[in-house]
Amino acid sequence: MPKVLIVEDEEPLSLLLRYNLEAEGYAVEVCDRGDDAELRLREHQPDLLLLDWMLPGISGIELCRRLRGRAETERMPIIMLTARGEESERIRGLSTGADDYVVKPFSIPELMARVRAILRRSKPEVVSTLLRSGDIELDRETHRVRRNNREIHLGPTEFRLLEFLMTSPGRVFSREQLLNGVWGHDVYVDERTVDVHVGRLRKAINRGNSRDPIRTVRGAGYAFNDQFATVD
Repeated sequence: MPKVLIVEDEEPLSLLLRYNLEAEGYAVEVCDRGDDAELRLREHQPDLLLLDWMLPGISGIELCRRLRGRAETERMPIIMLTARGEESERIRGLSTGADDYVVKPFSIPELMARVRAILRRSKPEVVSTLLRSGDIELDRETHRVRRNNREIHLGPTEFRLLEFLMTSPGRVFSREQLLNGVWGHDVYVDERTVDVHVGRLRKAINRGNSRDPIRTVRGAGYAFNDQFATVD
């Protein structure tokens, strides 16, 4: 599920954006201040940022500049939302680092199309309905998983956990990052819960002579190893 952070201080607009994005299957968070958004983005990164130009705390244009100056967020897709339609302002917004620039009032269907287009270019793995790695295939639409052409039955949490890991093969996620990405920020569960569900996932997908695609990194967390293969 692609994650979108909306930074917009006009509540009616942020509610409208949230409703339409969630209706299309996005996981959405909303923030109404630039300084609060900066703190949140240091903790976790969305797949796309919808950023208003004029914000309390820190302006959107300044926040965009700061994000582009950090290695962790320099490539994060950003769409700037603004009432400033002059050519000079559009150039300024794009020069600061925004990937796209949408002038208010805008068409919601057009904005949704721009969101999809940017995600297809920047993060095709989060919008693709089918994930494949090695002999494992995960279908987001049908919620089915197959390994070596054999169907694997997973519970909802194990499915989300595998999906989350497969979208970033090779990347090591801490237990806290997995909790936030799979269970969400509003759900409190102990970090040991991650170990339990990783164990269940391993038991389900590792049958017979299949190698374990989930790598445990001592003291760091877990990663999906895209270099695995079935043992002959």
